[in-house]
Amino acid sequence: MLWYNSPATEWSHALPIGNGRLGAMVYGQTTTEVLQLNEDSVWYGGPQDRLPKAALQNLPELRRLIREGRQKEAEALVRAAFFAYPSSQRHYEPLGTLYLDFDYGYQGPGICDYRRELDISQAVSRVKYSCNGIQYQREAIASYPDQVIGIKLSSSQSSKYTIRLNRVSEREYETNEFLDTLATRDGKIIMHATPGGGGSRLCCIVSARSNDPDGHVQVLGNTLVVTGKSSTILLASQTTFRVEDPESAALSNIERCGSWSQILDRHLRDYKILYERVCLKLSPDDSHIPTDLRLQRKPDPGLVALYHNYGRYLLISCSRPGDKALPATLQGIWNPSFQPPWGSKYTININTQMNYWPANISNLPECEMPLFELLERVQVNGVKTAKEMYGCRGWCAHHNTDIWADTNPQDKWMPATLWPLGGAWLCTHIWERYLFFEDKNFLQRFFPVLEGCVRFLLDFLIKDEHGFYVTNPSLSPENTFKNQRGEEGVFCEASTMDIQILTSVFKAYIASSQILKGLGLIDVVEVANVLAGLPPIIISSTGLLQEWGRNDYEEVEPGHRHTSHLWGLHPGNSITPASTPNFAKAASAVLTRRAAHGGGHTGWSRAWLINLHARLGQAAKSKEHIELLLRKSTLPNLLDDHPPFQIDGNFGGSAGIIEMIVQSHEFVDGERVIRLLPAWPLEWGGGRVERIRVRGAAAITFEWQDGRIHGPLLVDSELDSNRYTIISPTGSKAKVGGQGRHEIIFR
Repeated sequence: MLWYNSPATEWSHALPIGNGRLGAMVYGQTTTEVLQLNEDSVWYGGPQDRLPKAALQNLPELRRLIREGRQKEAEALVRAAFFAYPSSQRHYEPLGTLYLDFDYGYQGPGICDYRRELDISQAVSRVKYSCNGIQYQREAIASYPDQVIGIKLSSSQSSKYTIRLNRVSEREYETNEFLDTLATRDGKIIMHATPGGGGSRLCCIVSARSNDPDGHVQVLGNTLVVTGKSSTILLASQTTFRVEDPESAALSNIERCGSWSQILDRHLRDYKILYERVCLKLSPDDSHIPTDLRLQRKPDPGLVALYHNYGRYLLISCSRPGDKALPATLQGIWNPSFQPPWGSKYTININTQMNYWPANISNLPECEMPLFELLERVQVNGVKTAKEMYGCRGWCAHHNTDIWADTNPQDKWMPATLWPLGGAWLCTHIWERYLFFEDKNFLQRFFPVLEGCVRFLLDFLIKDEHGFYVTNPSLSPENTFKNQRGEEGVFCEASTMDIQILTSVFKAYIASSQILKGLGLIDVVEVANVLAGLPPIIISSTGLLQEWGRNDYEEVEPGHRHTSHLWGLHPGNSITPASTPNFAKAASAVLTRRAAHGGGHTGWSRAWLINLHARLGQAAKSKEHIELLLRKSTLPNLLDDHPPFQIDGNFGGSAGIIEMIVQSHEFVDGERVIRLLPAWPLEWGGGRVERIRVRGAAAITFEWQDGRIHGPLLVDSELDSNRYTIISPTGSKAKVGGQGRHEIIFR
């Protein structure tokens, strides 16, 4: 439960509800209630052809300049021939704002006994208060089964309020320049709008009905006036991104709903199926303290558990399967601005990927399906980008994409723009999903996407002077180096991150092809040979993992937010303390250097550090970064503060908490290794996890206290072929094999 004893006065205090497609930020105000609204397909503009036409003919020259270390000339060529026009992809926009104006009569409102809360176990936002002796209560939900936002209002005596709907927030704009029409018809407010740049047309409909015999709903201009002791508001919205007639579709959503009790019942049953799959409980728990005040104190373990559970709530609320489902943006679905930071797009050099780190461990595979469905569309567009920019078969995507699955370079920022491996990183999610569930139907569906990525990589690689296969152009997102001559630059051959991603993708392809019994069109021997010919990861003379491949360059910003060259430690698995201790030590040295120079200063980068330190078994450092994340990078509503708000920090932090409790990324001698409490700080006491998902198609449940497992460890394995080595925090080992429930007692 998130709860507060005062209304939200700004967006960063409001509470999010969502059904994957529709979202609202609920302020909980008493005189004028505000719900800032979003629908995930409301974006500025339509598809664009932004392909850089001169890139391919200049690729050999660019590669030569990079190989010779002529940074300024290489950057000048990139600026002239490789940046796209227009430079920017499309951006996400708000749907509008719903206002409820309350009439308390001639007396000024005397508010008391106020409480607002977000019950994440039920996905219900509530507001309660008394005014002039009358008790008021509101509940708000975003229903996935009914595809509406619903609000129930009740009071101890008959009361009156007015409903208004605007395309834009009165807090930011003076005119409705983003609005086509706003009218009332058949007792409903109906709003039509077209986002700028010829975006998908939208329709938003608000209806109200009284739930008691003495109540009524009156139309007054473009508003609805509701009188009575109990009433229900329903809001639906659709766009031409999914349907030909948004008004008919939105109207149909409302008309099928039924009574409030029916809507709420369907909502709760649907939501709990997902949310209750996994449970994390930690104690002690200072839940009696309002959430905003709790954030100002030293974090209690219960707040850490709440943060993880809130991450699962947010993922369910902003990423659900459906017709043309869209994944979570940089802000999930909750965006208040018509010019959001970084366009609230899909940034695929870390941020979009981080959004889905909790999906598998939290047993929410449905919630990651929108990402895979976007990836299928990215593949289609990426074929043209690969062919016409790089002369390659297969497909590629750069460091951003949008609602239209744009794969061409985004922006004109040299440290990030020309990096064609964003799609390759996304492809590692296909294999990770398979590892957690071993669903061959899923793997077979998305295997062509993986294969197209591999085809591009094989064509894109060239040999360096030492005979290794290297990427060129290459960079380390979004960092800048200083070479031995003191010149700043970003381009290199085979950045460490590139090689780590390629290694993961090639291994995934080989394993997938074997599982699917030769379904692939690319010879796995060819892939294996190229894999063997990739350059080695190098440790510098100062003991650091080198970031720019063979070049021991100095970082311009030693505390940089990206730790791209540690990709193999997390989210990859090529670096572990057990199998590659030297690389693990070098990775730890990188983290120490980053911290000494202010690293982790953004919410999402702090979340990444939690996961990295957890993989190294560094409990104290993981704890330190969780506390810093909560103290410095978390808004009063528990949303991540980059700053400004980005949701990836929530998801990365949520995943990092589980990474401290359970790890399953190691595979040794034919068996999956599961480590229990590998980075759990003793001072945080004990807890319980239920049905946490691990790689190898299994789930585990256990309790712990004082660094020891208490009671039985339950392993629910789904496959006969499974073999696990489970390592307790005291070093005891147990082996489990086969399908079914296994009970283990560590002594």
